[in-house]
Amino acid sequence: MAWIKRNLFFVVGGAVALMLLGGAGYYIYAGWTRNSTAFDKLNEIYGTLQNLAQQKPAPGNEKINNTQIAKEQEKLVRDWVNQSASYFKPIPAIAAGDSISSEAYAAALRVTVDRLQHAAESAGVLLPPKYDFSFSAQRPLMKFAAGSLQPLATQLGEVKTICGILFATRINALDGIQRVRVSDDDAAGPQSDYLDQHAVTNDLAVLTPYVITIRCFTPELARVLAGFASASNAFIVKSINVLPAGAAGAMPTEAAAAPGGMPLMRMPGEFAPPPQMAPAAQPVAGKGGLQTILKEQLLRVTLEVEFVKLLPKS
Repeated sequence: MAWIKRNLFFVVGGAVALMLLGGAGYYIYAGWTRNSTAFDKLNEIYGTLQNLAQQKPAPGNEKINNTQIAKEQEKLVRDWVNQSASYFKPIPAIAAGDSISSEAYAAALRVTVDRLQHAAESAGVLLPPKYDFSFSAQRPLMKFAAGSLQPLATQLGEVKTICGILFATRINALDGIQRVRVSDDDAAGPQSDYLDQHAVTNDLAVLTPYVITIRCFTPELARVLAGFASASNAFIVKSINVLPAGAAGAMPTEAAAAPGGMPLMRMPGEFAPPPQMAPAAQPVAGKGGLQTILKEQLLRVTLEVEFVKLLPKS
């Protein structure tokens, strides 16, 4: 103790020096740990950058900035999507609304089907007897399955638009339209009214399929395709199946002649047998004149069409 008292300043100075050395050591250790962690992270970033630079396409270099180019192209695509929305006008549903009732839809369905039948008659388009345009299951009803009114109203509007395009081209006959099932009531309808498919929803739109069977000649078929292409609503013709009309049998609305010359009446849904094809006339040799290059015949055309409806912007 006497020595400490005699060397008090030395002891105090030594203690202070030890504390400063300890603090300096801790500071150096903390800095070394921080630098080591930052160095490891830098190596990780550098490795990721090297990996990206070796990919194809690469993000770019000091001359070409592929990342900025990709952002600009994405902006162009988004601008094009916004501009093209005007070509995807929705088809208004028939008797739709938040408060739509079964009675209102039943009345609208009967009126729409009746107007379509008269429009077909005015355009000279043959229809199957008492044709309901794929709504045979709903036509006699006054009450409909729960949750089905809005989808049915939407489909009725789309079928009306499709028929408007077909009737405007003055095809010879409409054999039928098939749609997807959207109601429990559809289980009671004829199979010929429906497709074994479903509407497809992607990131941009809902694609609703329809299959249309018509009878026409090639000029009318060309006008039908042009009508779908020029419509303000977005229709996609996915496939076309063309057969001679005689190969599919006669139209259900045709009348067969009885032996006495009187027409035979058929019940609705009864189809006529295929007509007997008369033997083709053989060309007479040596008579001269023009040779027949193309002989037009009635066709039975099946079109698979999808209606594209854009999803609402979120």
